[in-house]
Amino acid sequence: MSEHVCPVWVGYFLLSPVRKLITNPDRILKPYVRSGMTVLDAGTAMGFFSLPLARLVGESGRVVCVDLQERMIASLKKRAVRAGLDGRMEYRVCTEDSLAIDDLAGTLDFAIAIAVVHEAPDARRFLAGIFDALKKGGSLLFSEPAGHVSEDGFDGSLSLARAVGFEIHGVPRILRSHSALLTK
Repeated sequence: MSEHVCPVWVGYFLLSPVRKLITNPDRILKPYVRSGMTVLDAGTAMGFFSLPLARLVGESGRVVCVDLQERMIASLKKRAVRAGLDGRMEYRVCTEDSLAIDDLAGTLDFAIAIAVVHEAPDARRFLAGIFDALKKGGSLLFSEPAGHVSEDGFDGSLSLARAVGFEIHGVPRILRSHSALLTK
């Protein structure tokens, strides 16, 4: 596993109620997610954004949660069961070489990659995998923490996103982050 991957123990801190005050997932996601959608949370960790996504897609929607670390996925699944949202969620453990979503080609309405692309060993391949899984007109909310990724670094990732076919559709405001809404 890459030395840049967030350790499992940090996942517990990422679930902090204080983080929710600063980075409210409902406020961030609500403009983009509707009932019945199929969405991807790439780099889901313990589900800070996954559970709010599951509430937003409703009973007829689905959230595909992908993470490199099996322990993160196991923790998320326990949290989803406790919240009564497990039936709306699908869990996948990916590898450093693949997001394990090839079977979803052209099926996703929306995806998020929040604070994760900088951890990918091959950011271009990571973004290309999401691009391929999105429907035509589907969107990716892409955000990186300003404390970990410089503006130049984020711009480099945006260049990779454009190279795989994404277009920048907007710049959502997410506190202490570099962010872009990308469309296929």
